[in-house]
Amino acid sequence: MKTSLSLPLLFLLVTLSTFAQPTQKPVLHAKHWLAITGKPLGATAGATIFNQGGNAVDAACAMLAATATMWDVLSWGGETQALIYNPHTKKVIGINALGVAPTGATPEFFREKGMAYPPQYGPLAAVTPGTPGGLMTMLAEYGTMSLKQVLAPAMEMAAGYPMEEQTALRIEANKERIKNWPYAKKIFLTNLGNEEREAPYAGEIFVQEDLLNTLKKLVAAEEQALKKGKSRKEAIYAAYKRFYTGDIAKEFVRGVQEQGGLITLKDLADWQVYIEEPLMTTYKDIEVYKLTSWVQSPVMLQALNMVEQLDVKSMGYNSSKYIHTLYQVMNMSFADRDFYYGDPYFAPEEPIKGLLSKDYAKKRLSEINWEKNNPDVKPGDPYPFQGGKNPYLNYLDKWSSKKPAGERLGRLEGNFQYEAFPNAEIYNGTTSIQAVDEEGWVVSVTPSGGWVPAVIAGTTGIGLSQRMQSFVLDPAENPYNVVEPGKRPRATLTPTLALKEGKPYLSFAVQGGDSQDQNLLQFFLNVVEFGMNVQEAAEAANINSFQMKGSFAHHESQPGRLLINEDTPVYVRNKLRAMGYKLVIRERTSGPINAVYFDWQHGSFWGGSSNHGEDYGIGW
Repeated sequence: MKTSLSLPLLFLLVTLSTFAQPTQKPVLHAKHWLAITGKPLGATAGATIFNQGGNAVDAACAMLAATATMWDVLSWGGETQALIYNPHTKKVIGINALGVAPTGATPEFFREKGMAYPPQYGPLAAVTPGTPGGLMTMLAEYGTMSLKQVLAPAMEMAAGYPMEEQTALRIEANKERIKNWPYAKKIFLTNLGNEEREAPYAGEIFVQEDLLNTLKKLVAAEEQALKKGKSRKEAIYAAYKRFYTGDIAKEFVRGVQEQGGLITLKDLADWQVYIEEPLMTTYKDIEVYKLTSWVQSPVMLQALNMVEQLDVKSMGYNSSKYIHTLYQVMNMSFADRDFYYGDPYFAPEEPIKGLLSKDYAKKRLSEINWEKNNPDVKPGDPYPFQGGKNPYLNYLDKWSSKKPAGERLGRLEGNFQYEAFPNAEIYNGTTSIQAVDEEGWVVSVTPSGGWVPAVIAGTTGIGLSQRMQSFVLDPAENPYNVVEPGKRPRATLTPTLALKEGKPYLSFAVQGGDSQDQNLLQFFLNVVEFGMNVQEAAEAANINSFQMKGSFAHHESQPGRLLINEDTPVYVRNKLRAMGYKLVIRERTSGPINAVYFDWQHGSFWGGSSNHGEDYGIGW
């Protein structure tokens, strides 16, 4: 008598069996430390610091400095956000080093220039630089080394390092825009006038003398303070002061304003890094920590609150039911993001307590159509779940995710990691950093901003952020994220830490704009629900929704558009199309996830770095 398996069950068995297959990259096993980031040279900088006796914070700062110097895919004028686990206090700490809108950056200013949003490129796209302050604050408060020690790899690279092909091609693809900015043209177009190529070649030694001089000034400020008897911490903050209020600040502002930017000396002097208490939700017995509403981080917490109430494992990994469930849950969460998230240091106050309520998650789940995609998911009303009344019901009634696409500004050509993806703007920028050590320090960072093509601020060698474009001008679109001087735009950057039984369990992050919390949600479920190890989970096929309002350029939404992996069976594709999805099929859909799993049974670390891009890890 013949027996047969149903197609869904057969698909589940096949997909589960693939987890035992060799991954394209090996798991990184380590006992003492792990350093993982977006480029091999960046990871080497972290490993160098560990080998010199530094802790995970020291190593993370060295990797941040190195990747910013390499323009991967950020620079020194961008922004840094991090989660740090302190083994002495057993607490997770949030680092908010996102720049702010400068003086004069108002909705009226941009409207008078005929703009629907702040621009995607150029000096008017810049918020104040956050990465230098974030790095020095993390190092001063939680590191053990001097700024001179931690910056040494980056300074050596600024003196000249062999540029990798990815960045070289990105510069060549954007050279016409770069030619509009004199300081950027001088630095980036090393072969200017060459008919064949004006950007650096892959392997060409790329020298950044101006940036090197700026870093030398920071180190000199530290050394002068130490000679005066200041402590390690005080000396690092002396360098911080020189950057934001001294001669570096003056040249930075001069260079920005010369090219039409708005940033003032007062903007730099008034800016500060915030050390914050992060948000947390529980998924079963796991505590998941994220940053607050000045980035999109709470999206993943909202999604987990919904997924926790479902038996997603029984649906089958990447079955049509599972994919539909994740898409709808993410649409709910992102619709809330697009309306309610903004800078918590400015009024109005975001309804975070309601948004993260388990009862609110239950209410949102009840609104999902389980048979087909809803192309116009609206934000919910979290206020009743925190004992309040929504002040913006008039906006909610008219709100729609069906925003016309408008004129496209074009994709970021030459960015190999995302060249195969639709809507490359939603993946702009960012790298990710993971650093852990045997003392127990854990650092998860997603720095970004100032990616190629970037304006360079005078002779500082520092590229300007482009994060202003994440603001809106119309409060009806998001009353919490309207541009205002001194305010942080709601960014996409979102590191993650998870604790289990009071100890670190997972540390993970990914680059990729609006896709970040989508990929991180699926990575987490891959480990927790589907039993994958950290490398399998980092390489596993993900889906991406494009239904949210994008955080870049024209903030467009494409309802029903769904990125899936090419290995998805035909019958699953057909079912998804019948449910109203417009499929985009690609070879790799994991996103460049970097992660660490803590193996307490054996006293070791498992590192994962996906096969999506050039991310790389080193352990010992």
